[in-house]
Amino acid sequence: MSATATQKSNLTRGYTAALASAAVLAFTAIFIRHLTQTCHIPALVLALWREVLLTLTLLAVLALLRPGLLRIDRRHLPYLASYGLVLAAFNSIWTLSVSLNGAAISTVLVYSSAGFTALLGRWLLKERLDWGKIVAVIVSLGGCALVSGAMDAAAWSANLLGILTGITSGLGYAAYSLMGRSASQRGLSPWTTVLYTFGFATVFLLGLNLLPGGPLPGSAASPSDIFWLGDSLAGWGLLFVLAAGPTLGGYGLYNVSLSHLPSSVANLVVTIEPVFTTAIAYLLLGERLTGTQVGGSLVILAGVAFLRVHEGRVARRAQAAGLPAA
Repeated sequence: MSATATQKSNLTRGYTAALASAAVLAFTAIFIRHLTQTCHIPALVLALWREVLLTLTLLAVLALLRPGLLRIDRRHLPYLASYGLVLAAFNSIWTLSVSLNGAAISTVLVYSSAGFTALLGRWLLKERLDWGKIVAVIVSLGGCALVSGAMDAAAWSANLLGILTGITSGLGYAAYSLMGRSASQRGLSPWTTVLYTFGFATVFLLGLNLLPGGPLPGSAASPSDIFWLGDSLAGWGLLFVLAAGPTLGGYGLYNVSLSHLPSSVANLVVTIEPVFTTAIAYLLLGERLTGTQVGGSLVILAGVAFLRVHEGRVARRAQAAGLPAA
């Protein structure tokens, strides 16, 4: 296969994985909002159980289907531990943001990560930052705001803590994306990376929830609060579906996309998630789509399509000039 064909194949695989990740992740905010509103489970306790159940599920799947992916060189453990710490912080802040802001606003705020990732990727990983990416960032964020209803000032309701939490979750998502790209460059399998990072994140979140007196917002006030759901089979079942379904599938596919695409490109592609969330709400919950939401969806799709065309042209120009693709 020629270098041009290989580059085109990598772009296609990366975009496909990122789009699939966005479609699966679209369910997470809905699940989290339901659990925090209906079961009133603290945000950090919910984040802990997402990590626990995902780790156990993926461990069982890999042990049965791909046991070789369970083994890892010890020299990678410190890096994966730090990656797990970043994941624990991101998931905690994201879950808290959903509980404070609701699914719509928190989704928009977390995708401030598109700008963070583009800037930090240029600085830390030497990824290309050109006019095409800048345009895609602006267009995608504008579309997210339209789809979620964030253009309505009442939706923000002067919630300064919620807004700051949401923007911080965007920075956390950017850090997760950059470390995922770096893990790929180290030759680590995306699924091995997910297993170990979520395993380490479980340890960190357990420690946070066991701090005496529950000093952190959304953490367990006492050790018994870790089992907040008690004998609620419906609550535990929903939590398991959240962890083993959209969380595992979404993060796994996102890490796969990071093995084929620069972190800034992968993060931009998944800004299409609010479009999927809106469609899911329409199909499953009977929520009507407004003209603004339809327009915002088209804006996001246009931004992603523009980025795909732009990246393809950049790759072709680099190949024609005899240069490696960025």
